[in-house]
Amino acid sequence: MPLSVDEFLKKAQTLPIIDVRSPGEYAHAHLPGAVNIPLFDNEERALVGTKYKQAGKDAAVLLGLDYVGPKMSGFVRKARKLNPTGKEVLVHCWRGGMRSGSFSWLLNTAGIRAHTLEGGYKAYRNTVLAAFAEPRQLLILGGKTGSGKTDILKQLAAQGEQIIDLEALANHKGSSYGSIGQEPQTSTEQFENRVFEHWRALDPTRRIWLEDESRNIGTCFIPMALWLQMRAAPVAFVDVPKPVRIERLVREYTGIDHSLLVEATDRIRKRLGGKATQDALEALAQNDYATVADLTLHYYDKAYLHGLGGRDPQTVSAIPVPHDHPAETARQLIAWADTLAVTSSSQ
Repeated sequence: MPLSVDEFLKKAQTLPIIDVRSPGEYAHAHLPGAVNIPLFDNEERALVGTKYKQAGKDAAVLLGLDYVGPKMSGFVRKARKLNPTGKEVLVHCWRGGMRSGSFSWLLNTAGIRAHTLEGGYKAYRNTVLAAFAEPRQLLILGGKTGSGKTDILKQLAAQGEQIIDLEALANHKGSSYGSIGQEPQTSTEQFENRVFEHWRALDPTRRIWLEDESRNIGTCFIPMALWLQMRAAPVAFVDVPKPVRIERLVREYTGIDHSLLVEATDRIRKRLGGKATQDALEALAQNDYATVADLTLHYYDKAYLHGLGGRDPQTVSAIPVPHDHPAETARQLIAWADTLAVTSSSQ
């Protein structure tokens, strides 16, 4: 019997997931942790679809059987490797139709208990997007570039707070320099799936910290429902002096391939201005990272403050942070959040 999305995801905590969609569908986006054992490859899927449109369902099914027949024993062997002792797996396709139904029938016939996903990957995606509209107690960690927000976020987690590190899930730090040293970015759809995996694992009765972000992080976009919650949430703006931020940026970018830094600097030429860009590139050539940071922060600080200005001022609390001590700052933020909670409950 097909499982609901909630039942399927609960079993996925202990059972392997087999995604039988084509490699192209899987590569675009999939359930985190799922293994692709495609019923059809990309070309076969296209041909079966064409046959369906031109000659109808029966002809498409026969063509599909021609493709699948020689692969059947291989499917069973691959499935057994995923769970050699328990002999139980989860299977899904796009709509929860013939592909997952046929694959699960084959596995059940071979002695592997297979559960399918009702409504398939499409139903899972509906669940993902709906989840971000569920109200949560969000707190936003704000601060200008170089404030060490990611390290502060990690320290909040180490001190018992719930966090979602959107930049880590997007494989991007958010600026023109944000892709340097990161894995390639996924599709926005896969980013949403990864965020949902963390979202659903958190306690909905406790606060959740996220870093203040633009709607897009590199090429990945934050789900609109989550973005709207973030924009309405209280912001702890850590106000770190520029010299402290420059020092951190110098540490982070020293030793990075100069060609990548040059490309990133050139990408913001229009926003930075011709002279500032040229000065930054000349400083890079001299390994003068402090000057590069100083020049680029002029643009990034203005951009960040402009975004912050779009919020309700009553939701923003400036918290002076004179030193780069993430653990100490995290403790300060927790105290601020506790006070905020007490104030809110008394109103």
